[in-house]
Amino acid sequence: MTWIKICGMTNLEDALAAVDAGADAVGFVFYEKSPRNISVEAAREIVKRLPESIEKIGVFVNQREDVLLSVAERAGLTAVQMHGDREDPHVADLVVKHKAHIKVLTAISMRQPNPEGWALMWQPGSVEAFLVDSGNGSNHGGTGQAFDWAAAVQTLDAIKRIGHIVVAGGLTPVNVGKAIAMLKPWGVDVASGVEASPGKKDPEKVRAFVRAVREIDRRTA
Repeated sequence: MTWIKICGMTNLEDALAAVDAGADAVGFVFYEKSPRNISVEAAREIVKRLPESIEKIGVFVNQREDVLLSVAERAGLTAVQMHGDREDPHVADLVVKHKAHIKVLTAISMRQPNPEGWALMWQPGSVEAFLVDSGNGSNHGGTGQAFDWAAAVQTLDAIKRIGHIVVAGGLTPVNVGKAIAMLKPWGVDVASGVEASPGKKDPEKVRAFVRAVREIDRRTA
């Protein structure tokens, strides 16, 4: 089945709604310029109330490995997502070297000139998945805008030969089935597409998103 991450959690109610809907992972944004920014302390209190089976992923922008590891330990995260425009692939190597149980996801903007070349810069053994997004240097995801899926098929097929891909950017309950059918990703990631307002989820949209993913999973099984 397609892996589902609901990102941008700011409160326990939303995180539990994602879990109840059937999501596989929730994301916490540790980036002060984001409307979904959350403190380490607040994230830790939410994580303590979530099932062990749920992945708890911290989203970071251009941070060193010591910051990633410190926040992961303090908040109880199971994975970190490197989502900046100046990320150093060696940081992922250091994270898994020092904490092998912490998974690393790295974002790739599909608006950069050579997404496949950027994916090749990372050690496959250090990266759990490549999150392909529509973000750019001035807006690190969460834009609510999709990249051109049809134009990206060949590039994504090439990246799949390196590792898992997770599609993000502009996904909603209405279009996620089409994205999965067209791109055949390992996973999908949504934030703004299931929100009532920035940082506050709409429980019905969350449920509808998960239902849409599972429906296309059944139809293509």
